[in-house]
Amino acid sequence: MPSIFVINLISSPDRLANSQRQLAAHGLSFERIDAVDGATLSQAQLNSHYSASLNKQNYHYPLSVGQIGCYLSHRKAWQTIVERQLDYAIVLEDDFILENDLSNTIKNIAQLPFDWQMIKLSAYQNRTRPIAYQVPLQHEQQLVIHKKLMTGCCATAISYQGAKQLLAATDTFGRPVDCDLQHIWETQVAGYSLLPYPFAQNCEQVSDIKSRSAVRVKKSFLTRKVQQLSSAINNHFATAAFIKHTKRSTLSSNNKKGATAPFYS
Repeated sequence: MPSIFVINLISSPDRLANSQRQLAAHGLSFERIDAVDGATLSQAQLNSHYSASLNKQNYHYPLSVGQIGCYLSHRKAWQTIVERQLDYAIVLEDDFILENDLSNTIKNIAQLPFDWQMIKLSAYQNRTRPIAYQVPLQHEQQLVIHKKLMTGCCATAISYQGAKQLLAATDTFGRPVDCDLQHIWETQVAGYSLLPYPFAQNCEQVSDIKSRSAVRVKKSFLTRKVQQLSSAINNHFATAAFIKHTKRSTLSSNNKKGATAPFYS
């Protein structure tokens, strides 16, 4: 059974209790990750990993203290995976809805014939996106590669190698965490989705750690379009390389568990 981490603010006991009820109903235990409340951080603490200059270069508005806190909370979960040298962990935000029994999902992940870095177990507000490649699994599930990684970090499986690489790649950040995860050519961490998703995001709840708002300063239309075009081109080639790597790994009968070549090789 993998470790399950629930990111939760100390000021949100009701959300923690709801998380516990849902997981306990399936006989699952978890560990609480004390979420970072960006509103309580000093400017120096906010800037320990967040870069205003990188944000201005790569994103269309400054991140709120809540978004920075959310990012730091996920980095805290990744750091725990690395420090404990876990094979992988399931990282949940406390607004999840557990829709399906996790036992089949955990069995399928354990039986994957190749190493992986990240698997999305939910998508932001149940959004969909075209699938570029898929691997059939048991119990009517599929491991898929979307044409672009799904947004949202409500429920994600992160491997040791994935967490280690993400920590290194995001030591300085300027975008929201789920947006950075989509930039797989920068992080060198590519992600699958496991369908149907066992988790959904509770759309009726506003994320506690993201809710501290900031004035959004829009970039010029042209600047934003140039950024979007560049990302689309980079994503196209990175996703194609990821698919090629997955096909090669799936077909290789001599694949061993442990460190493997990164998807972009």
